[in-house]
Amino acid sequence: MSRQSTIACTAVCAIALLSGTLVAAEVSYPPELPGGKAIVTDTSDAFLKPGATLRSGVAVAKAAPTIDFMYFPGQTYPGKPWSNWGDSLAVNGKYYASIGDHLAPAGNAFVYEYDPATKKLRLIADVKKTLNLAEGHYAPGKIHSRLDMGSDGWLYYGTHRGSTKVTTDQYHYKGDWILRSNPATGVTEIVAHGPVPKHCIPNSVLDPTRLIFYGGTAPGEGKDDAIQFFAYDVKNKKVLYSGPDGPARYMIFSSSTGRVYYTQGKEDAGQLMRYDPAKGGAPVKIDGTIGIRAATQETPDGLVFTVSSGQKQSEPAIWSFNTKTEKIENLGPAAVGTQNYIASIDADPTGRYLYYIPGAHGSGERDGTPVIQFDVKTKQKKVIAFLHPFYQDKYGCTLKGTYSTAVDEKGEKLYVTWNANRGSKAWDTCALTVIHIPQSERK
Repeated sequence: MSRQSTIACTAVCAIALLSGTLVAAEVSYPPELPGGKAIVTDTSDAFLKPGATLRSGVAVAKAAPTIDFMYFPGQTYPGKPWSNWGDSLAVNGKYYASIGDHLAPAGNAFVYEYDPATKKLRLIADVKKTLNLAEGHYAPGKIHSRLDMGSDGWLYYGTHRGSTKVTTDQYHYKGDWILRSNPATGVTEIVAHGPVPKHCIPNSVLDPTRLIFYGGTAPGEGKDDAIQFFAYDVKNKKVLYSGPDGPARYMIFSSSTGRVYYTQGKEDAGQLMRYDPAKGGAPVKIDGTIGIRAATQETPDGLVFTVSSGQKQSEPAIWSFNTKTEKIENLGPAAVGTQNYIASIDADPTGRYLYYIPGAHGSGERDGTPVIQFDVKTKQKKVIAFLHPFYQDKYGCTLKGTYSTAVDEKGEKLYVTWNANRGSKAWDTCALTVIHIPQSERK
């Protein structure tokens, strides 16, 4: 089925990522809310009712949040599936998020801006249009890296494959791209193609002041090398460093020092490495181990908080890292129910509260799709909202999991880009919630 013929089409199958099997489903595209509404807003006591048994010591908020809900535009044809994989950003009063169709060998990915004042999403980047590749050439179906804004006002990010088997010479694969988009002008540009040849870029963080783009790679099909870590000078368009034993999915960035930290190929507790742009050269080992599947930005107290992944039956933990002393502290378990995998974590502007959602790769609904607030002073985990089964019952949409969350600059709103399900056992849609956190729950 061509893309031109799939507008408002019905997909009869979706890919179940967790099982690898095809599941029949009647799912129409583009996704629509009842009555053709672009956005709906709800406040309900149902947000405070646990959908499953919580672990001992987990609290539930007393005041229900107000939540805005909408589908991302551009989902006019079946993806494989439509999904989000890269972390998002709240900056300058706006929210920026990426979604992709996961198709291969020629997929597409998009970057959107959400304006809470107008409650509208605006397309910022169309990756396939920007790359303008010939028919039969590899085109990335995902943005798996963070979105970060530089001091120049551009958003920076890396691209990633839709399938592991298409990064080959057959599809003219030379490596993935570093891209940048200007929200003010709507222009998207190629920064670099294949900074590490024949490697994808599922992991990145930007030094916004020095304009150094740091990446962790994944080798293309048939490559016998492993994850690489690289530092790319955006201003001068050159690789400052590239070497083996890089980070799998996330890195710590210290805005106060410019240093980058990561664990070699691990998301659970592993040996911590440091790269210092002032010194250059290869990254060096430092004392201590830490889990890094996701990390916050640096807080006013000079702390970065991380969470280990919780995959493969391991228990996820929350960690703090002091960027001045390089001291590491395990703050305790992150899970609140049965789901462990956490792929995004954010700190509010004060550094007092952390927000995250377990069940990143789906199945968050088994715990009621809980949205967690963690108080770093008291170590209290509190569910500020259970989103399942509310959205399934009212709008026919199950919010399965996320890799993409951000807290606004006032600490009042939590933005979440969801991998959502409208009728199959898989993800088939990307949706956005804006959770307005009651003031009484963040005193």
